[in-house]
Amino acid sequence: MRVTIITGLSGAGKSTALRALEDIDFLCTDNLPPVLIPEFVKTCMAMANAPHNIAIATDLRVGSMFDAVYDAIDALKELEIDLDIIFLDASDSSLISRYTQTRRKHPLSGSGNILSGIFAERDRLQRIKDMSSYVLDTSTYTNKQLANAIQRRYKEESDQRLLVSVISFGYKRGIPMDADLVFDMRFLPNPFYIEEFRMSTGMDEDVRNYVLGFEEAQYFLDKLTEMVLNLAPHYLQQDKKQLTIGIGCTGGMHRSVAMAEALHKRLSEKGARVTVEHRDINLEQSSVRSRFPQLSKEGKK
Repeated sequence: MRVTIITGLSGAGKSTALRALEDIDFLCTDNLPPVLIPEFVKTCMAMANAPHNIAIATDLRVGSMFDAVYDAIDALKELEIDLDIIFLDASDSSLISRYTQTRRKHPLSGSGNILSGIFAERDRLQRIKDMSSYVLDTSTYTNKQLANAIQRRYKEESDQRLLVSVISFGYKRGIPMDADLVFDMRFLPNPFYIEEFRMSTGMDEDVRNYVLGFEEAQYFLDKLTEMVLNLAPHYLQQDKKQLTIGIGCTGGMHRSVAMAEALHKRLSEKGARVTVEHRDINLEQSSVRSRFPQLSKEGKK
């Protein structure tokens, strides 16, 4: 039996994550006080047709009862189950925006100040965040993107390889909070300053060939591929099932995208289990288009 505990910051998407697991036949329960979690799991295990997958969402909505979650986790580890803890995080600005849109009250904002509630919640949840097997930054996710990310994690249940998630991003919009390793591509020449490449992205062959055509780019790609493949077994030994690698450049449109695609291709060819996502590519391309309306997508006047 696999038991997944979903927790994290209020407004980070726990309800969406729980529904996503329900859609792939998890037995799901929301807002269960932690003290009841071990008995609930034992009850499920004793069923004639015991479910293979259980998902339980719990967070600070239960107040001081949440502190029992650590004893509950210890109790679950003594059972014959596969325990997974998913922690959903998001930037302060995105959480404030979500609360402002929904006009809901933050569970810890006694004075009505949303930001003070977020700060207090981060402090209370730091311990379980450190224990989590998967931390996901939902700041830029739509509900559909979040659901896809959650479901993708569980699609290949029999695959025991480390899941390597490669994310390209732009430093101007911040480093992905769920990144385990972050690498900066700003040591490479920027295609943005070449007019014919400006409106293109690292997904386009001409930009990709330009970025990867530098000797230092190939050296970096070789060394990073080697490092990931060598470290993967050690992460698994520490019960870490997913490694998130952030590849950044200024805007997240050219260099980081090209390198993330190249790393995805290289790791796949080496037999790794790997996904790739481009966090800021659409936002940055829209920004560039608004700044240079005289240029077409091909970069010509």
